[in-house]
Amino acid sequence: MFYLFHGEDGYSRSLELAKMKAKLGDPTTVDLNTTVLDGRKATLDELIFACDTAPFLAEKRLVIVNDLAVRFKPQRGRTRIESERDNAFLQRLEEYLNQLPASTRLVFVEREAIKERNPLHRFASNSQHGYVRKFTPPKGRSLDRWIADRVQEKGGRIEAGAVNLLATFVGKDLRLLDQEIGKLLTYVGDEKPITEREVELLVTYVQEANIFHMVDALGKRDIRQAMNLLHKLLEDGQHPLYLLHMIARQFRILLQIKDLLAKGTSAADIRSLLGLHPFVVEKMTRQASNFSVGQLEAIYHRLLELDAAVKTGKMEDHLALNIFVTELRR
Repeated sequence: MFYLFHGEDGYSRSLELAKMKAKLGDPTTVDLNTTVLDGRKATLDELIFACDTAPFLAEKRLVIVNDLAVRFKPQRGRTRIESERDNAFLQRLEEYLNQLPASTRLVFVEREAIKERNPLHRFASNSQHGYVRKFTPPKGRSLDRWIADRVQEKGGRIEAGAVNLLATFVGKDLRLLDQEIGKLLTYVGDEKPITEREVELLVTYVQEANIFHMVDALGKRDIRQAMNLLHKLLEDGQHPLYLLHMIARQFRILLQIKDLLAKGTSAADIRSLLGLHPFVVEKMTRQASNFSVGQLEAIYHRLLELDAAVKTGKMEDHLALNIFVTELRR
């Protein structure tokens, strides 16, 4: 039997692979009966050898081939020799898949969704020994249900408002959501449900979202709103020096994003280059339009000056924050 697992939901895909590994038998022999190949580099002979190897002290073995389908995407500039080589590879692969040993479970894993016309998709769809599953991250109400179900699976409870906050600010990254849910359940214990208060207190992206709102207000020169948000953050227990640091970080990233956008960099590349969550890039790209590069540079340098003044004892931290907000009125 061979499988094609494709799509952006890496978390659910990894859970499915874990289930397949669990069926290999004795956990002490799982690694001995699992082979992982890089499909971008592996030869067909390597793949066949891995699949033909007999299981060791088990009935089944698992062979995982990552990112093979990308080799067969249409590409400009391919030579005739390269095309003929790929066609020969695919022909031999299709023939081999029809005689795959019954003791082997072969899984092709693609981190992105692939089209039905892709050879791997076609092989798995048309063969009686093939199986295709697309892993798509849930969104909207489906994401809300996933969060609520995951909390329940872990033995906890969660209020609707808390679900909404997690879905909005963490988004469809299920692996990260699972980590945040675990953290929240550890904090509230067995008897209490997770509420909005715990999410706001413990989830970094929600904390940053409150700072995003304040920076939005600063960008619009809405000093009253910025002050209200600043005082709310302080009342919620945020340390002034931490807020100053986070605001400086926010403007530093805004400056970086502004520069990368001017160079025509895509959102995906910005996420990769800066190591940011998609939610952060989306929000901050919109914020960057409120400022010019010169304004961002001046604001960032002023924040560094205020930070230095606080750390050297020349200025009280609350005063530094208030001075910064009021200076942006000009």
